[in-house]
Amino acid sequence: MPTMSTGTSPPENPTRNPTRWIVLGVICLAQLTVLLDNTVLNVAVPSLTSELGASTADVQWMISAYSLVQSGLLLTAGNAADRYGRKKMLVIGLVLFGIGSAVAGFAQTSGQLIAARAGMGIGGALLMTTTLAVVVQIFDEAERPKAIGIWAAVNSLGFAAGPLIGGTLLDHFWWGSIFLINIPVAVLGVIAAAKLVPESKSATGDRPDLLGAVLSMVGMVGVVFAIISGPEHGWLSGRVLGSAAVGVVGLAVFAAWELRTPYPMLDMHFFRDRRFVGAVAGGILVAFGMGGSLFLLTQHLQLVLGFEPLDAGLRIAPLALTVVVLNFSGVGARLLAKIGTPGSIVSGMSLLAGGLVAISLLGAHSYGGMLVGLILMGVGISVSMPAMANAVMSAIPPAKAGVGAGVNGTLMEFGQGLGVAVLGAVLNFRFAALLPAVAVGAGSLPAALAMTRTDAERTAVRDAFATGIGTSQLVGAAAVFLGGLVAALLLRRAERAGADGAGAASDGDGPDGQAETDGQSGTAGVLGAGEPTGAEGRSGDGGGAAEGARHPGSRGVQAE
Repeated sequence: MPTMSTGTSPPENPTRNPTRWIVLGVICLAQLTVLLDNTVLNVAVPSLTSELGASTADVQWMISAYSLVQSGLLLTAGNAADRYGRKKMLVIGLVLFGIGSAVAGFAQTSGQLIAARAGMGIGGALLMTTTLAVVVQIFDEAERPKAIGIWAAVNSLGFAAGPLIGGTLLDHFWWGSIFLINIPVAVLGVIAAAKLVPESKSATGDRPDLLGAVLSMVGMVGVVFAIISGPEHGWLSGRVLGSAAVGVVGLAVFAAWELRTPYPMLDMHFFRDRRFVGAVAGGILVAFGMGGSLFLLTQHLQLVLGFEPLDAGLRIAPLALTVVVLNFSGVGARLLAKIGTPGSIVSGMSLLAGGLVAISLLGAHSYGGMLVGLILMGVGISVSMPAMANAVMSAIPPAKAGVGAGVNGTLMEFGQGLGVAVLGAVLNFRFAALLPAVAVGAGSLPAALAMTRTDAERTAVRDAFATGIGTSQLVGAAAVFLGGLVAALLLRRAERAGADGAGAASDGDGPDGQAETDGQSGTAGVLGAGEPTGAEGRSGDGGGAAEGARHPGSRGVQAE
């Protein structure tokens, strides 16, 4: 059995990559391009409808094809990056994204544009997973929280900047410009990645989990399609229920298969780690609050306060700018070092919840009150989101960094979709309950206003809608706050359990200060209990035994 000294262990990355911050800039540029495409198409809908003759169903598929393909491939893309090389998959993702953008920019029919968007989704999945995985590989534990904070800030910037950039381009060029702008970025990204990004991949030699890849895609696409279709087709419609059933069954079979196969794409034993579960729960609820609240805010600004789409986007920008300023200045990373992961998560999610409450109570009829809430939300997101991304990636062995990034991306997709679905349902229920008698049965604010005859009735309808939005924001605030408490509790208990385990291991050391590690131990050794017969536990630069201790329950992972 190999032995490891219990003295001071060598640093995980004894030599820092001298170009690591330049590499982070390249990664963030690629990440920003992908995120912009999640929102930029929304402002081009009128142009697409007139110039391509796109129907409502066509437009829905133009928007959905990208997110469906991307979300369905996140885990598979992360697994491919771990197995075949993260730099290689990053370059391939940029190439596919650039080609898809070129096809989309010159599409002549709705079908061509939908197909191009699906192709862009493949590249987007590779980029979403490899960017975070590369960050984990090139930054050591001391600098990683700040690097992840910058990466998370770019996420927020991309989400908010999409409508602004799209609107600006459409004011001066034709609709294809919103896609063609991606091409020079993709070319620059390929050149920079090829020259600057170091290659890294898992050295475990796992066989491809093809069935797991298919099952994860079926499950994710089914669930995400149900979430996307619910608001338009009704949550109890056959289309939505059928898609949700396929997705849930697919994910259940995927989980069962991953527990049985000797080389799983996603080791389900990670869910035994309280740090992982706590980070997963918190990540979903931060995305829930952010995605759901922004869905409500855009309607509130346009339908209640009367702003045009571009003006509404500008008024939401303080949220993203707050996140960018705080994370680029390293505030979240410094706070994480001072109060720890549980403290950062509960503090950040409490601030996010407070922002939602402020918008509900102070911003119902004026932008001034809403601005206070947006800044509070930005502070909360900048504190909690990097802490949770770091917690997810820290709970997964470095050899599985791509899969960890896929899990993190999947959480964001689920959380944002659930936020829109749940808070949208609360809005619709409350709005319907408060409508005046003349507008009962209307399914939307424009439909209800069309049924009114007097100014008093129109005011009552708008007040009902504003109240429905306020109620939805309060429900979101409660979910985010309680989720922060649960996530922090799980992470705190995991830290205490880890400290107790380390103390017990220290008490068991021999007289020479050497602690023997058991290759079949799931907590102190490299190999987990489920490792196939004949595998060897070998340590990498950080020490295999130390890696096993940091990631209890990991199965046969070799440190790089």
